[in-house]
Amino acid sequence: MLRKLLIAGLAAVTVAVPSAFAKPQVLLPGVTYEKQVQFTINGPVVVNVLTVPRPGGLYSLQPVLSNETIPASERLTEMEKRYSVGATVAGISGDRFNSDGRPLGLLMRNGAVDHKPISARSSIGLDTSGSLHVDRVALLGTVQGSGQRRRFSLVNEAAPPNGFSLFTPAWGTATPAASGSLEFVLEPFPPAAPNVELRGPVVRAASGGGTPIPADGAVVVARGTAAQLLQAEAPVGRSVAVRLILQPSWAGVVGGIGGGPLLVRNGKSVFRAAEEFTSDYLQLRQPRAAIGQLADGRIVLVSVDGGTRGYSAGMSNFELARTLVRLGAVTAAALGAGPQAGLAFDDKLLSRPPSSEPPLSDALLLAYAGVYAPSPSEPVLSPNGDNVGEIESLSYKVVRPSTVTAQLLGPGGATVPIFSGQDQPGTYPFTWNGTTPEGARYPEGKWRFVVSATDDLGRASTIERAFALNLTLGFAKADGGTLTVPRARPRVVAFFALTHQATVTSQIETRSGVVLRTLGRKSYEPGSVQVAWDGVTKTGGIVYSGRYIARVRATNELGTVELTAPFTVRRLPARRR
Repeated sequence: MLRKLLIAGLAAVTVAVPSAFAKPQVLLPGVTYEKQVQFTINGPVVVNVLTVPRPGGLYSLQPVLSNETIPASERLTEMEKRYSVGATVAGISGDRFNSDGRPLGLLMRNGAVDHKPISARSSIGLDTSGSLHVDRVALLGTVQGSGQRRRFSLVNEAAPPNGFSLFTPAWGTATPAASGSLEFVLEPFPPAAPNVELRGPVVRAASGGGTPIPADGAVVVARGTAAQLLQAEAPVGRSVAVRLILQPSWAGVVGGIGGGPLLVRNGKSVFRAAEEFTSDYLQLRQPRAAIGQLADGRIVLVSVDGGTRGYSAGMSNFELARTLVRLGAVTAAALGAGPQAGLAFDDKLLSRPPSSEPPLSDALLLAYAGVYAPSPSEPVLSPNGDNVGEIESLSYKVVRPSTVTAQLLGPGGATVPIFSGQDQPGTYPFTWNGTTPEGARYPEGKWRFVVSATDDLGRASTIERAFALNLTLGFAKADGGTLTVPRARPRVVAFFALTHQATVTSQIETRSGVVLRTLGRKSYEPGSVQVAWDGVTKTGGIVYSGRYIARVRATNELGTVELTAPFTVRRLPARRR
């Protein structure tokens, strides 16, 4: 009963009024991003949600190691930039980590174990079918020379007194310094796959650390009595067998990362997963990250902003669990929390950290191998000579040799061929001003930039981006003089030119976009549109001195176009009676 009352109380605290949802933005085919705001008694909470297809085909979701070495750290956007040569990339921050960059929990890449899991916490795995696994995974390792199997559990961590550790190329170029250690170089040695016997010959023995790790090998480090045993049982030339047994076996899992706790099981939020986390860590309202899988197989990557007063207060762990359920997750687990929690796309942050972007130990990256085109530079192309929206900048990117067709499709079947033929990997930009080579104007209305590609592996992909060619509104201009307030009647603060009949809405905003007053909505014939204002807000107050924005939005059968004009207000001191 106490547990039920506590959960009910938390729910009441979390969502006091309905959430606000921005329109989902299509980043890639099948990949959407939306920024949601939950209003709570603790303040607003900003939730960044990336929904991606089930991994497979053109899409892969994989753990990535900072700088490709264990003892290092790197920003999420830097990791994406490294991988963007061969894919279009989105990603989320990974597990918590030590001060030198070593991950705390599991790291498994391309079917090889790079770091051991923490058995008292959940680990997150992805298998070859694109299914998400959330389990408490333990690692039991053995090393065997000519004697019996000797147990160990450390991968790319310093060997304990009287124990063993395995160092692989994921650590770096050489083992760390370790006084009193004996180090046995195995070469060749296969990648550190779990649940199979790995075998390689001892080609060299060394001591004290700093032993080079072969790119096609590994190093077994032993200390104390373990070193004495292995020295006798694994001389140079002897074949050594290593086993890395996962429990559960995680058959088919090829990528794994540490995390926890478990958030969602069978579509229901988990209030207390009883994992090895402190109460403060779970209950503190802070930035958080998580991954979940929907019933249809799609993956959701969630990053909660926090630590910025008035913008986003952050979440507790249970609030994060409830959020994943609301998003439709049937399985979900937390990733690292705190300032490191973040989400990015195409080398740019989607989330907002409390300060500068922090470095990470690892991350989960979605890599898309199909053709990609960023959003057009101008949502509305308006080449009328007012220096606003005159040129549309477009581009597309392919990451493998591909046969490409790129074209613009407009009203009435209008078609503008851009390119058709073979492209090598790279980004291909171009500009368009809405006119034919002879200078004639293409029809106004909705246009689509459509690019189709088939790569050298036979994989087909298509992306399209929409924009408008619309000359309805132009030539925004402030009145030129300062608007003094208070005043008895409105005065014109801005002019706009209307080319086509349209329904026009005008409003006054602050420079940050806060709407102070909507001045009206009416139909206009072509000609001049004037915006007049008396300096009074919608609540009846008089604004202070400063810079403000007049915004006009014109809508007709061609679509909607808007322009702004900045102007200045001077508030006069109150007269003494």
